[in-house]
Amino acid sequence: MTLHQLLLKHWGFSSFRPLQEEIIQSVLDGKDTLALLPTGGGKSLCFQVPALAREGICLVVSPLIALMKDQVDNLKKRGIPAAAIHSGMHPDEIRIVLDNCCYGKTKLLYVSPERLTTDKMREALKRMKVNLLAVDEAHCVSQWGYDFRPPYLQIAGIRHLIPDTPVLALTATATPNVVKDIQRRLEFRKELVFQKSFERKNLTYLVLKEEDKLKRLVKIVSKVKGTGIVYVRNRRHTKEIAEYLQKNNISADFYHAGLDPATRDRRQSAWINEEKRIIVSTNAFGMGIDKPNVRVVVHLDLPDSLEAYFQEAGRAGRDEKRAYAVLLYETADVLDSRHNLVLSYPELKTIRDVYQALGNYFQLPVGMGKDLPFDFDLAAFAEQYQFQPVIVFNCLKFLEKEGFVMLTEGIHHPSKVFIKAKKEELYRFQVEHEAFDHFIKTMLRSYSGILSDFIIFHESELARRSNLSLEKTVSNLVHLAKLQILDYLPQTDKPQVIYMQERLDTRDLTISPENYKDRRHDAEQRLENIIGYAGSTNKCRSQALLAYFGECNTKRCGKCDVCIERNKLSLNEMEFDNIVDLIKPLLKARSYSLEELTNAADPVNEDKVIRAIQWLVDNEKISVDGERKFRWVDK
Repeated sequence: MTLHQLLLKHWGFSSFRPLQEEIIQSVLDGKDTLALLPTGGGKSLCFQVPALAREGICLVVSPLIALMKDQVDNLKKRGIPAAAIHSGMHPDEIRIVLDNCCYGKTKLLYVSPERLTTDKMREALKRMKVNLLAVDEAHCVSQWGYDFRPPYLQIAGIRHLIPDTPVLALTATATPNVVKDIQRRLEFRKELVFQKSFERKNLTYLVLKEEDKLKRLVKIVSKVKGTGIVYVRNRRHTKEIAEYLQKNNISADFYHAGLDPATRDRRQSAWINEEKRIIVSTNAFGMGIDKPNVRVVVHLDLPDSLEAYFQEAGRAGRDEKRAYAVLLYETADVLDSRHNLVLSYPELKTIRDVYQALGNYFQLPVGMGKDLPFDFDLAAFAEQYQFQPVIVFNCLKFLEKEGFVMLTEGIHHPSKVFIKAKKEELYRFQVEHEAFDHFIKTMLRSYSGILSDFIIFHESELARRSNLSLEKTVSNLVHLAKLQILDYLPQTDKPQVIYMQERLDTRDLTISPENYKDRRHDAEQRLENIIGYAGSTNKCRSQALLAYFGECNTKRCGKCDVCIERNKLSLNEMEFDNIVDLIKPLLKARSYSLEELTNAADPVNEDKVIRAIQWLVDNEKISVDGERKFRWVDK
């Protein structure tokens, strides 16, 4: 099949988006490739299509378990065999998936980066025909990136096991430094970048300084028709703001990672299907959701970085129709953001204390626990050990970035069962344990494939078919699991802590003070960049964002809040730039009076020169002294 035939058969598209086909052809030609595509730019197709075009399997490295599960489910619905391996899976589940990848027809295998370092994975890779190594969210490999994850540094370590396999790195947000670093960290044989401009001509960026943000929010979502997302930092605020919108006759609901998975799925579906118009959420919402017709994204709090803001704002207008990204802020938000950053970096002693308490909480001996998942109630843990919940969360996130533990959000894992005993062993057991014979036969009749793979089931349904109580059914499953006849994984939807390495004695918990200091400094710099963006009133919003990501030769958008103020001058861009070019060198040399400046700008119309000067003064590009003389301000 040709690339276009594959695209049409599995996705129903008759043509590729810009750069997709070039990226796909590059990896099919065996070239290491970095693809920079904005949010909603169709990154997934860039590795899914070549995976189908070639014999073998595509290995996809992804950092988020929920995102992996969504992509695998979507691929299966399209008739594409896919699987995932991530921390917290039962060893037998992992073995079965790897066996199917080596000998079966699996075309895409999603793995979390920390899985690549395991002996099982490395041995399996030697037996797989890997046609492509795709690294999603590739900015996570760079220590310059806003979401650096140490396990990503291990990816290059498997390249010698698959020496002829090209790498495709994908990201929606990368500064020029990060672009270079990604290619170096993934050991590209030759630098090669495909970059679609980050410019979103249909998206209007607005920054509004507001004391009454809720009142302005109602005005915005009332004026802009269609669905929208409102981002806030605090889980409690999601509910309060959704209720405020509802009281103002706006269809809204709230979403955050603390809700149970069934509720999250229900609310996400209601918004996607436009039963609810506005979703108020923490940044837990939006990743991997492909809803093209979002008309407005509003931030009520300052994000942590321009990268995060650009990605979240970019969820508006993916259908390329007009949409709005609005940031509402006030002076107090800057103070709050700086305070939150301080909380995000607890003292090293506090981090060690939380790690020690965590091992005690799970009753986990030193030297044990690698890859083990533990259901985790953060609030109960914090109360038991007298920590502030926010401090616990930030300690765990720091320990995660250092590769010691991983904190997952609550994801619904349905009950699964797999009969692991061989047929002869199982038959002998049934003969010797007549009390379990009917129960085992019921499972074999009810669930095809149970002897070869984990199957999803409901304990209540098995109880009905076996004519047993639910309690007796669960008791049988637990007992048979202890006897090694089967593996039984009860359903869970709780957040989990997973140990990425054996529990260490706290004295051996090595956290480099230099590393800690560098990370904090980088986070502070990213925060100052978003504060500077919000407070700026003299540079087009689109130009400012594009310049941050390395695109410097761009034009004003003409429609952001800064451009709207500029447009009031009744000057076109060429006229304004011409006046600035005339007067800037003069004002950088010495002070000038208004009359001297208008004379120097002759033959430009005097009124236009005055309007331009006034705008430059209002936006603090020109200062005025007591004698009404003007001077250029260097910042």
